[in-house]
Amino acid sequence: MRKEDNQTQDALSSYVVEIHVARGFSGLELTSITHVLATANTLLGRDLFSWRFSTDAPGIITGDQGALVRAEPAIADHRLADMFIVVGGRNAGTPTWLPRVRAMQRKGRFVVLLSDAATGYIKNTKAPGGRVTTHWRDVTPLIETGYHPKLTTHLSENSDGIITAAGAGATLELMIGLIARHLTSPQIAELGSQLLLQTLRKSDAEQPRSIADNEGLFDNRLTQVIRLMEETVNEPLSMDDITARIGVSTRHLERVFRTTFNDTPARFYKRLRVKRARTMIEESLLPMIDVSVACGFGSCTTMSKAVKDEYGVTPSQMRARKKITLLTYEGRQSGDT
Repeated sequence: MRKEDNQTQDALSSYVVEIHVARGFSGLELTSITHVLATANTLLGRDLFSWRFSTDAPGIITGDQGALVRAEPAIADHRLADMFIVVGGRNAGTPTWLPRVRAMQRKGRFVVLLSDAATGYIKNTKAPGGRVTTHWRDVTPLIETGYHPKLTTHLSENSDGIITAAGAGATLELMIGLIARHLTSPQIAELGSQLLLQTLRKSDAEQPRSIADNEGLFDNRLTQVIRLMEETVNEPLSMDDITARIGVSTRHLERVFRTTFNDTPARFYKRLRVKRARTMIEESLLPMIDVSVACGFGSCTTMSKAVKDEYGVTPSQMRARKKITLLTYEGRQSGDT
């Protein structure tokens, strides 16, 4: 562990997260938050992170899956935590929590609005200072009913200290990113492993969209081809082998890939391998030779050229980072667009 990492963790005796819920709250989002914090405490060997629940009408609050939470009243300027998270759910879109958000903002503390809560904030704020996002299912209605030029479909965005996020299944990764400053890089990687996350997506990663967004994916054979390519990244097949296994002609495969991805099958296949290599380079500590073998490259030199051609930097430059950064808006002006 680096000296500065020791100093950071020693200086922080505790970090309190307030989780705001309303009737019908998302059980998936709530458990994702608490599970990351609890797992991080186990990994650190001490209770660095703690959490409490708040709501507008204190008492027992029932979630969308029948989960029960005993919550305390949320009073605008009273007992502010280090981080304030509003969980999504069918009643989260009514931002009665806005005064508490503003109080946190004045104190310069983190505010996180997940899915439905982010949607409610965007609707009521009208023109946020910086970029905002929410679950992709709400993006189209927001665009159709209002003017939101800074609305994205990224996993999360930061506008003046208020983080809007897709929530749902991406909450695990967001939480890891939010507490990453209190962990070392190996601890972040280990936390991801403990949670069985194969990759840790960054905040500016695009949200996965509905299959209906790409009509080409309704071609069952195309889906089979892509799945076969993903399964054989470590030992790439020839295009002849792929077409023979799936039962399509080379001409048909070329035509479908050109229509769907504006690319050839061979280049698409190579991009899958390069993308896998980038993930392994950035999110693991494996030797470069192991990464090149795992991604079907004959040598480190071949992989290095492919990575640089695709991303403009070499594998060594990718790995030369001092820390793992999951929130790409950290260090950026909060109102930047």
